[in-house]
Amino acid sequence: MTCTFCQIASGELPAQIVHRDSEVIAFLDRAPLLHGHVLVMPTAHVETLDDLPDELLTPVFGAVRRTSIAVQKALKAEGSFVATNTRISQSVPHLHVHVVPRNKGDGLFSTRLIWQRKKYESDAVMAETAEKIRAAYELAR
Repeated sequence: MTCTFCQIASGELPAQIVHRDSEVIAFLDRAPLLHGHVLVMPTAHVETLDDLPDELLTPVFGAVRRTSIAVQKALKAEGSFVATNTRISQSVPHLHVHVVPRNKGDGLFSTRLIWQRKKYESDAVMAETAEKIRAAYELAR
């Protein structure tokens, strides 16, 4: 079985990349909860958070922190939502951390989390969103 996220990490499948280094890749979710929803993951295949080697904790979660700062700055968001699933509701069996820009009244939460996905209006809008976050990511240190 081929891992879709490994294919994105290797460049075999296209994605709107906002950060890439030898250990971590961050890219826009194609079916975001809210526009600017980024997935951050190790480039190496690691199935779940429980399986993440200690030596990847700082690279992965350092990138998660920077991505949170970047989406807030780039998209003028009031905050962010950061989450990961372990097996249950994990749509792709490759560790990925969701970083979603948040604003009061954005509709993401009601009495429970609503995982209602929204599409980008076009590939151009998706690319423009990725560019804004990519630029802000470089400044978030």
